[in-house]
Amino acid sequence: MITLKQLRYFAAVARHRHFGRAAQECHVSQPALSLQIQELEAQLGCQLVERQRGAISLTETGREIAERARRILLEASDLVDHARHRPQLLSGELDLGVIPSIAPYLLPATLPMLQRRHPALGLRLRESQTNTLLDELADGRLDVALMSLPVDRNGLETLPLFDDPFLLVMPSEGGSKAAGFTPEQALSGDNLLLLEEGHCLRDQALSFCGTPSSGSRRQYGASSLSTIMQMVANGFGTTLMPAMALAIELRPEMPVRVFRFAEPEPSRSIGLVWRKTSPRQLDFRALGRLLTEADLALSRPGSGDIQIETHRVMLG
Repeated sequence: MITLKQLRYFAAVARHRHFGRAAQECHVSQPALSLQIQELEAQLGCQLVERQRGAISLTETGREIAERARRILLEASDLVDHARHRPQLLSGELDLGVIPSIAPYLLPATLPMLQRRHPALGLRLRESQTNTLLDELADGRLDVALMSLPVDRNGLETLPLFDDPFLLVMPSEGGSKAAGFTPEQALSGDNLLLLEEGHCLRDQALSFCGTPSSGSRRQYGASSLSTIMQMVANGFGTTLMPAMALAIELRPEMPVRVFRFAEPEPSRSIGLVWRKTSPRQLDFRALGRLLTEADLALSRPGSGDIQIETHRVMLG
């Protein structure tokens, strides 16, 4: 009889195309995983994996079985979720994915509230880029993800929560390269500093500025907004910073100026994403309400120590 364990091991092999990495994901030894795959092949009466020196590939039948196994595992996971989480809202285990341009800014306000109000929830966090989180959602390795919307994947449902406006940050020191620019000039050419390829925030900034995503723009490979802010403060260029990040990334001693855009302000839509087949939609909507409440508690541009220039920048 085929077991869910065998299907789970084979699904890992199909994802990684590597027995060692699949065994590591499944927390078993490589020989144990390989034995389960061999038993699955014997029970099905067909070869699923072509074993080559240093690499493996799936047979044509193996590719079809891998897709069927993925669907069976998702159904099994949803069945368990349905049974375990009916009695109490936001209880049991929950795997939440978050993109890096949200996690360090919204989660510090969210997690204490979540712990106080839903102490029966066992939260596991996964921080990664959008495409990785969407892949893990589709495979059932995540329950729900917090990211920028919209997303273009079949089989997923989205819940918009709130908008996060962008502000222009540019250096103020006289000796810096961009200090003499007007805010409009600061957005042109190679002046705009962005996160590395793969971050949705980069693509959003380029779309707002009407700049193609490829070309002569300098590549710094920055993977965090903290690095970008330090580069701006040291005169390397300008950036678009999401408002939720300013309270943490903008310190009083930084020689930068912050400008608000003219209406309609460019912004990103923040929301939750989950599989349409998940039985935990009430949990996810409750989580969305709590995240929205946490966002309202964050410091906003123009209040407290976050000073915004009165000149409003025009896009385009």
